[in-house]
Amino acid sequence: MLSVDIHKRLGDFRLDVAFSAEDGILALLGASGCGKSLTLRCIAGIERPDSGRIELNGRVLFDSERGINLPPQKRRVGYLFQHYSLFPNMTVAQNIMQGARLRPKGERRAAVSAMIASMRLDGLAEHRPSELSGGQRQRVALARCLIAEPEALLLDEPFSALDDYLKWQLELELTDTLGAYAGKVGTTLFVSHDRGEVYRLAESVCTLTRGSGNGVQPVRELFAEPDTLAKCLISGCKNFSRARPLGGNLVEAVDWGVTLDAGREVTIDVAYVGVRAHYLSIDNGQLTMDNYGGRTTGNLVRCTVERVIDDVFSAVVMLRTSGDASSEMSRLRMELPKAEWDGFYSADSPREIDISIDAKDIMLLKE
Repeated sequence: MLSVDIHKRLGDFRLDVAFSAEDGILALLGASGCGKSLTLRCIAGIERPDSGRIELNGRVLFDSERGINLPPQKRRVGYLFQHYSLFPNMTVAQNIMQGARLRPKGERRAAVSAMIASMRLDGLAEHRPSELSGGQRQRVALARCLIAEPEALLLDEPFSALDDYLKWQLELELTDTLGAYAGKVGTTLFVSHDRGEVYRLAESVCTLTRGSGNGVQPVRELFAEPDTLAKCLISGCKNFSRARPLGGNLVEAVDWGVTLDAGREVTIDVAYVGVRAHYLSIDNGQLTMDNYGGRTTGNLVRCTVERVIDDVFSAVVMLRTSGDASSEMSRLRMELPKAEWDGFYSADSPREIDISIDAKDIMLLKE
């Protein structure tokens, strides 16, 4: 188990992060510059927090009050850097050997050979990084981390610099590798600003906003029911409005100029409402169809079609509500299959349409 409660100031930026991670994969999710990589560097011992405490499986790695600050080589933490940081003039075997320096001398060569075999790098031991594919370089970097038998593994945006087609392949390979070592590495921290990566790879998530952690929760819960505006935005929601609770199940979406029935009690601390773009549905005056062809019921919002963006497989429809036109929050973004939009709307169609929001899709958000 990894427990982190640290504080660090860099110029005008302040990092305040506290979380605990059990065995498995915990993602740190947030926009660029929010402190994700800085958190990893503090855990690894590359950066020193100003104050706080870091503990791994009962061992104190850092404690400002007790003056404890173990050097990186004594922390038993594996760090996979963003660009892998392999030594270009060393062979695959030599790169992996760098991670085995803390093992008994007589075990190192055998351990390297075993790691090469387990990472499917057979026949590449004497190759240099420039002679390897992206997936092979990733496996060499992971092998260098894992051969040291770390108690925690830190992955710092390992796919950020890759093209989509290569990123997908390496993500699958990383999933297989981590699965094979699930019983040997307790905690894995995975840093990303890509919501899709986090959803597919991690089991739990801690969101960061401008250096502040927002607590740990299951990944599926974050995307299904974010409870604050910050989490809603980080999870990718495009539509949100200031809210005014009206009692019972009713809430006024101030920026959309409409009162909504949320289908459950709207508590007094609800400050915003949100709805995902692909949950908005078109009402044709007879019944409301969701984006999967099923019938639904919901709150109606009269909107004006401002712009239609022709995406690869979908139509992105930008809508203006009757709310304050000067507020960016007054606009809605709807995404639906291209064929459905083309079958409903044409250049000759009225610009005003009714949009339906199902009560179960309304997110009730605190500050």
